[in-house]
Amino acid sequence: MRIAVLSDTHDRLPDSLCERIRDADEIWHLGDVCSPKIIVTLKTLGPPLRVVRGNCDEEREWPLTLDFTLAGLRVHLEHIPTLCPPECDFFLHGHTHVPRDETIGGVRFLNPGCISRPKSAPPSFAWLTIEPAGLMWKVMPL
Repeated sequence: MRIAVLSDTHDRLPDSLCERIRDADEIWHLGDVCSPKIIVTLKTLGPPLRVVRGNCDEEREWPLTLDFTLAGLRVHLEHIPTLCPPECDFFLHGHTHVPRDETIGGVRFLNPGCISRPKSAPPSFAWLTIEPAGLMWKVMPL
């Protein structure tokens, strides 16, 4: 399974990014979408979409967090990294605008970076690949 992970688009969704993620099995947006039109565009690409609300989002129908199990892995999605749920293997977040791949206390924290307003790294998204051999995380510059 190949998942495109985005965060912090802040009203910016380059056409080149849409082409690169069109063949994903799922798309996850980790908040600060800003314009709901971006979600509409992502939905038209075809893959199932999961989205959480960021501190710059006004859409109250988007949840602040999502917890689910995928391929036996317990996943938590949230925009601002806060306390890690006790039943979590992977904590994916945005907000910092900086890519992250760090394991703390047995939980792997992942951040794809940001599409707009990068801080210490170029704009980016990430591919999360789940295979029987394990999980692969690759941050991709735009």
